[in-house]
Amino acid sequence: MTITENRHARAHVDGILIALVFAMALFGIVAVCVATYSPNSSEDTSFLNHIIESSYALKQCLFVLMAPLVIGVIMAFPYDILRRRAEWFYWAAFILLSVTTIFNRAQGVKAWLDTLWGYTIQPSEFMKLAMILVLAKNFSRQDSPMSDSKSFIHIFMIVIIPGVVILLQGETGSLLVIIFMFAVMMYFANVSLKTLSVLAALAILGILAIYGYMTFTHSTDYRLARIAGWLNPEVYSSSDAYQQTMSKMTIGSGGLTGNGMFVTGAISQLNYVPADWTDFIYSTIGETWGFVGCVAVLGGYVLILLRMLYLAWFTRDKFGRMIIIGVMGMLLFHVLENIAMTLGLMPITGIPLPFLSYGGSNMMTNMGGVGLVLNATRNRSLNVSVSTPQTFYNPYRIHKRFKTKSF
Repeated sequence: MTITENRHARAHVDGILIALVFAMALFGIVAVCVATYSPNSSEDTSFLNHIIESSYALKQCLFVLMAPLVIGVIMAFPYDILRRRAEWFYWAAFILLSVTTIFNRAQGVKAWLDTLWGYTIQPSEFMKLAMILVLAKNFSRQDSPMSDSKSFIHIFMIVIIPGVVILLQGETGSLLVIIFMFAVMMYFANVSLKTLSVLAALAILGILAIYGYMTFTHSTDYRLARIAGWLNPEVYSSSDAYQQTMSKMTIGSGGLTGNGMFVTGAISQLNYVPADWTDFIYSTIGETWGFVGCVAVLGGYVLILLRMLYLAWFTRDKFGRMIIIGVMGMLLFHVLENIAMTLGLMPITGIPLPFLSYGGSNMMTNMGGVGLVLNATRNRSLNVSVSTPQTFYNPYRIHKRFKTKSF
């Protein structure tokens, strides 16, 4: 069967992915509303009034309402310009990132830039999408990227330059997302295992060196304190491990089916878990809907990620395929790290849960990523008829390590 005859590889706007994403986003509004339920509110108040009473829920509604516009604009953006001018988006995001670092006078984390009407934006979020575009362009130029020193250094610098700026901002979480996203894209881009192993070894040595230096110099950096709290939660239960300890307690209190929404005296209502409407929204979900709700949320993410993998599998153009893989890698790390840190399995990094956590920059970035995926599938090139299976080239494979699939 030829590629032009295969319905899986046709150019289209994927309605299933859109439905899954917006189902999660709408549920996120409910979760934020529950997390910000005031102790002064009545349980008998209607759900609409609960949303109106919560400024965070109202803003989250606004972000979700803006999402179709963001997806639509990015999806309709000329695909050829995304490919040819990927560097423009990269440098624009980098300039915004640098401006934030230089002019932000806040103590500690300097990741937010003030805008109009009291809103703030987080440029490191937009840097993720720009990096996906420029990496996808560079990975699509060669069958085996980073196989020569010139290609290796060029692609490595694409990641390391903004990575250093993000680290200077104190945004370790965003840096970890970019590193993981980069690793996933390298694997599916056909980078050799030798190169992957070398980079993995360098990353591990770098992390150990930084941690060792901070420990030896008795650094008071909050990131070191979070790691110490994670390793010794009993010792730091009232300080650096407090948030994580209360998160685990909150999730456990939900039992199998949860305690229900808008319950007076609930842990989330009494604000025992700091930031339970943003980074720790999963603890609110665990208390309110219990183990069943937690599994349902995980199931939703699995469906979204598998759908993206499916779309990448049937995208012949390597640039478009790498865009989808990049967005998938970004979302995957967000989900794994956020849920793991709320359960005490990983240190706290300040990474929000995609589509559920409160926040405009993260919501727009995630929705923008979905827009890029839809742009790639909408502009699939099916002009050339290619028979499958074949030994020299298989348009359905994502990676040479995958077996050829016949249709």
